[in-house]
Amino acid sequence: MRKLHRAALLCVAAAVSLTACAAGSGNQAGQSGPAAAPGRDDEFSLTVWSNYSGREQDEVTKALESFKQKFPNAEIKHEGSQDDDKITAGIRGGNPPDVALSFTTDNIGQFCSSGSFADLKPYLARDAVDLDQITDAVRAYTEYKGTRCAMPMLSDVYGLYYNKDMLAEAGITAPPKTTAELLDFAKRTTKKAADGSIEVAGFLPSMPHYANNPQIWAPHFGAKWEGADGKSGLASPEWAQMLQFQKELVDFYGHDALERFRAGLGQQYSTDHAFHQRKIAMMVDGEYRTAFLADQAPDVRFGTAPFPTSKPELYGTGFTAGTIMGIPKGAKNPGAAWELIKHLSFDTEAIIGLANGIKNIPHTKAALTDPRLEVDENFKTFIDLATSDKLQGNPVTPIGDAHIKSISDFATSWQSGKVPDLMAGLAEVDRRIDDQIAKSGK
Repeated sequence: MRKLHRAALLCVAAAVSLTACAAGSGNQAGQSGPAAAPGRDDEFSLTVWSNYSGREQDEVTKALESFKQKFPNAEIKHEGSQDDDKITAGIRGGNPPDVALSFTTDNIGQFCSSGSFADLKPYLARDAVDLDQITDAVRAYTEYKGTRCAMPMLSDVYGLYYNKDMLAEAGITAPPKTTAELLDFAKRTTKKAADGSIEVAGFLPSMPHYANNPQIWAPHFGAKWEGADGKSGLASPEWAQMLQFQKELVDFYGHDALERFRAGLGQQYSTDHAFHQRKIAMMVDGEYRTAFLADQAPDVRFGTAPFPTSKPELYGTGFTAGTIMGIPKGAKNPGAAWELIKHLSFDTEAIIGLANGIKNIPHTKAALTDPRLEVDENFKTFIDLATSDKLQGNPVTPIGDAHIKSISDFATSWQSGKVPDLMAGLAEVDRRIDDQIAKSGK
């Protein structure tokens, strides 16, 4: 599961369709008041859609099956390789699932402001749920302007991965803490062939690529998405510094050489991933990569650390995103759907089991400190980031991820040398984002 992500990179949808005549069929999503819950011994069927596959789908299925401890007569069918587009089509076509799980936290503003996902506050109030159980950054990216239309299911936290052998070969004894050090270490660990082609990149600066996304990089430069006036605030010294950092490394490699190198790299979640194949020495990625490395590249000696920052006082900052769960508009059995969401949101045993299974970060404070959570040296980096007060979540707007796409497209043009004036270009991106939000009517 890679919210964002895999968040902005991989969309995951899980839907729960509850059929059969159970007590608690109750009100439909979107009607006034919370729908009644099913009785413990009622029979109902749950169909879960998700974009999980392979070992992750198996682990999520185990978590779903744990729901039967509370509702033993529930039948659960988990179908993988589904996505957000199918959820949207289901809502529009009047045949939505009853629960939707999505990795696309960028879309929470759209889901909440449009009413695509039901407001969960009536359920939370009825069941006296204490949201303080959830860490602050995770709470922030699962609601929009006071509307809570989703709940979290685990989270991802991003940091630095580095190949210990490659850094040691370059005479580097500790991972970089500042972006200036990252530039230096990237150049020292890069290897080029006699013809100038890149054999190993110390740090790949291309954006977007792998987890190189603006929302993941921005916190480490102190870059904010909004200005004091509430409008898009990308035309700032911090965003400019982030893109100048990127461009310096692109220029070091040469844009064309870098593109040729990048074209030969494996996909993000394949065994041919560049870090697995020792093609890059350092990268930003989520805690889930520890499981992929253990499974697909056990011989790679790696370490993890907080990602370097532009200023020393920012060190220890981290970005987080995660799976979100909601009840789509028109759901047939919102009462039972809420019970499943509540189970996956707050049952510590279920959260710990799933976190251990797919190596994601628990989203509740209790699970983060539970001794049953499997934490080795490399995973601890992300646990420490998750429990710090420097963790930042996804920017939330009513236009989904359109603002992220705008700055990503700009970064692509910038790194290729097509932007003559950086600040003027960023101001134009701000204008486009503000226009899109204004047109959304939200």
